Amino acid sequence: MKSGIRGLGPRPSRDTFRAPAKINLTLEVLGRREDGYHGIRSVMVPLELADTITIEPCEELVFDCEVRELAGEENLALRALRAIEAATRRPLGARVTLHKAIPTQAGLGGGSSDAAAILRAAMEGTLGVVPALDWLEIARGLGSDVPFFLVAGAALVEGTGERVTALGAVPAWPVLVVKPPAQVVTAQAYAALDERKRPGRPRSESLSLQCAQALQHGDFDGVQNALGNDFHELALDVPSIRHAYDALRAAGAAKPLIAGSGSCLFVLARDAAERDALHERLRLSPEFEVFATAFARDDAWREASARA
Repeated sequence: MKSGIRGLGPRPSRDTFRAPAKINLTLEVLGRREDGYHGIRSVMVPLELADTITIEPCEELVFDCEVRELAGEENLALRALRAIEAATRRPLGARVTLHKAIPTQAGLGGGSSDAAAILRAAMEGTLGVVPALDWLEIARGLGSDVPFFLVAGAALVEGTGERVTALGAVPAWPVLVVKPPAQVVTAQAYAALDERKRPGRPRSESLSLQCAQALQHGDFDGVQNALGNDFHELALDVPSIRHAYDALRAAGAAKPLIAGSGSCLFVLARDAAERDALHERLRLSPEFEVFATAFARDDAWREASARA
């Protein structure tokens, strides 16, 4: 897909950026605000599972994705490029190729992470000389999960996603992720949640704050006890998600939890042997995708960037 407009300024260098998936160890959905958005509290952690974005020199903006149905203008990575063009009032010149590894509409934040990777690339000069911009405001405009991915590490996320508190280095605990053959539309999930009666959530009793503290102390049991997601029970109404949950429980998983608003489920493990043994015992048909991954190291994204 070509913009048809020649870029200005110095040509970019060639870079490869990793765009990690995330899971929500907690996701508390608070009240709906006057602007229509919901307040949230959530502890989010990036995973080793990641998309890859390659940016190469080009005379004009060219965006491509190996998954053809994701190569259109609605792709968040391309929308991030368009947002930079709008903010700078000049066309970009680069060939941007997105290689997808993160399943879509799965609650793993793949699209938001791709958009944040584009913003990081621009901040680092890979898209040429870009003036100082309000990157957080651009990120918020692209989606509520995008600001989290600019932090490059685990974080407590509040507000409508714009209040991001980095939690520092966290243990590289292994994670098993199961993607059922179902897709969940986030807007529909929030609408369905609004129809259910939910208790109030004083901040002093927040599961997210308890989870964040346990995570910072490397307290595996404390994190396990604090796991929670307001979308979890709602998601289990979907037959294939319920089937995956039951299969994980039958394989010995103590607390499978929905990722984001779904449809993926994840299980934490103390070490790789525990995760792999669970994977070995899991009995699911091939249309259920399984990913053996782990919490991403805080510096993994930077180290993974490979200048050509």
